Amino acid sequence: MAIRDIVKYGDPRLVARNEDVTDFEDPTLPILVRDLLETGWAAPGLGIAAPQIGVNKRVCVVDLSVGKDPSQILVLVNPRVVDAEGFVRDEEGCLSFPDIVEIVERPEAVAVEAYDEKGVKRILEGGDLLARAFCHEIDHLDSRLFLERMSSLKRSLVLRKVVKRQKRGEW
Repeated sequence: MAIRDIVKYGDPRLVARNEDVTDFEDPTLPILVRDLLETGWAAPGLGIAAPQIGVNKRVCVVDLSVGKDPSQILVLVNPRVVDAEGFVRDEEGCLSFPDIVEIVERPEAVAVEAYDEKGVKRILEGGDLLARAFCHEIDHLDSRLFLERMSSLKRSLVLRKVVKRQKRGEW
């Protein structure tokens, strides 16, 4: 198990197509899950998706406790949102966009269908921050970045900041 480098904006793996997991007996799956958890905790972040560590598989983890409460660890394999209610605008950041936090609109509550790392299918429900984390990570698995949830003007401003930081070698 290892803490992996986080893929930053501009790396094509971040927006590449992500493959469904079809073999839950694959011995690399638990290693990937553990690496996601350790990388997310070290960052620190509330969740992280496989493409953010350069693995284009539909796997993500969410842990609102950031490693402090093992009961809060949620592993989502091949997840999809099956129901959403309401909308809320709130601050959101992304490990692939270090130190950038912007207002993004997300559902207030969601139900997500996903498998765990053993292949057990389940429905997870979450509101507020958990709903936001689910949606953010599933967007990554759908090759979508949180920038796409912003207005075109806000997206342009954020991208200017990103390009400046990249040119200065801060990423």
